[in-house]
Amino acid sequence: MKLSETFNRFVRSEQLGGVLLVLCTIVSLALANSPLADRWHGLWQTGLGPLSLEHWINDALMAVFFLMIGLELERGLYVGALSKVKDALLPVFAAVGGMVAPALIHFALNRGAATESGFGIPMATDIAFALAVIKLAGPRVPAALKLFIVAFAIIDDLGAIVLIATVYTAEISYLWLGLALATWAALIALNRPLRVMALWPYLVGGAFLWYCVHHAGVHASIAGVMLAFAIPFSPRDAAEESPSHRLERSLHNPVAYLILPLFALANTGVMIDSTSLAELTHANSLGIALGLIVGKPLGVIVMCLVAVKFGVCALPAQVRWPHMVGAGLLGGIGFTMSIFITNLAFADHEPLVASSKLTVLIASIVAGVLGFLWLRLVPVPKHS
Repeated sequence: MKLSETFNRFVRSEQLGGVLLVLCTIVSLALANSPLADRWHGLWQTGLGPLSLEHWINDALMAVFFLMIGLELERGLYVGALSKVKDALLPVFAAVGGMVAPALIHFALNRGAATESGFGIPMATDIAFALAVIKLAGPRVPAALKLFIVAFAIIDDLGAIVLIATVYTAEISYLWLGLALATWAALIALNRPLRVMALWPYLVGGAFLWYCVHHAGVHASIAGVMLAFAIPFSPRDAAEESPSHRLERSLHNPVAYLILPLFALANTGVMIDSTSLAELTHANSLGIALGLIVGKPLGVIVMCLVAVKFGVCALPAQVRWPHMVGAGLLGGIGFTMSIFITNLAFADHEPLVASSKLTVLIASIVAGVLGFLWLRLVPVPKHS
């Protein structure tokens, strides 16, 4: 199966970005557990205008990350793995199973407790880390499986975005929300009826959209996805010249090599001591760990089995069920989105944030190692 150059560029940037994320996480953990811990944590609380440095990263720079996710989803819907209903159904089933099963596991263990709101933490998949593991597995991973994993991870991210917009939202200001929707409508009008192909009006309008969403009480990262679907995309041969394609291509490196590493540095500095280690046995941590390590592969495989069994869709060429198990295990690498949701789910409870992040890191490592070892054991498909 031949992959497009656009997809290959995306995979390369995500794979290297995943390695950089690991390095930044190690640095952050080391500094947070060193004599420089107070200075390290204080650095991210440095005020820059109305927000701290950490908030600028989590609220503003991560909106750019979500913009790229939106652009990837848009491309997938027009010309990529999600453009044909038959091809898109299997990743959709996988994503739904991979979100519902972990959430149910966490909810079952935390129902009625203060940690109940953490059910969204184990629902997401980190594309960068998953692709980095695939890179290590080498030719044993069929090209179609890479495409499948990227497709279901992007749909996973879409589910997380919906969750952030609906569940993890503060008190809403309907005035600012109205201004945000009006701005979005104006940007869509620039695209559809007017066909304005210059990027700058969308970027200027997107900055104002972010400001309105931020003040509306909805997490400002949602503005990135809204902007993505307002920017013109051409599914024809001229797609290379479409504003959406140009912007997505220009964002790959800054997101992979700057924004996500900064996010890792600012958000993974967890102090590891007897208290945080003891928290790993509590219901919230168990729900996150079991959700990512067990719930993810279980949900992915069961839903895909049901879909294939009833003839709704079929496995991609050269992909066998053992490969799908490996894909499900890699889906348990939550990292970026799981940490992001942790910040929202337990915003007013720092000890819970710290223990949840530590659990996410450990569970993601376990899921990645299991996925790698499993895929190394699967026989190489013929003509892959």
